[in-house]
Amino acid sequence: MIKGAQIAALPLHWDRNGDLKVLMVTSRDTGRWVMPKGWQMDGLKPWAAAEIEALEEAGAKGRISCNELGVYHYDKLLEGGNVLPCSVRVYPMIVDKLKRNWKERGERKRRWFSPEAAAARVHEPELSELLLSLSDKPRRQPIIRQLLKS
Repeated sequence: MIKGAQIAALPLHWDRNGDLKVLMVTSRDTGRWVMPKGWQMDGLKPWAAAEIEALEEAGAKGRISCNELGVYHYDKLLEGGNVLPCSVRVYPMIVDKLKRNWKERGERKRRWFSPEAAAARVHEPELSELLLSLSDKPRRQPIIRQLLKS
């Protein structure tokens, strides 16, 4: 069985209290909280495709890393009841601006969560672990530190 190769943006920002927040969106089909993600796009680097997903699904603009923060797996339910195992590469993004109007505004909700609250809302154990890894000194993680310098 062919695995689906997907990419995701992990939009981040620090609030006024200096606490890290993660931007999540609702999925269009089930309404559960997910990260902006999609299929790899022909002709684009994976992080560039993830940046487009963040803009289209969450209205988030900012600086995205060309290095993945991690990978998680899930089974995507397709029309007709077939299941496609998917592998999702996650690219952190520092959000500079949230647009008031964006492509999928009428189809999704968006909300900032602490990494712990986001981890509690996702269904994929590997994604939950990835989010929880941001709860302790995220600025010390090399990929995040590098992104903050850019």
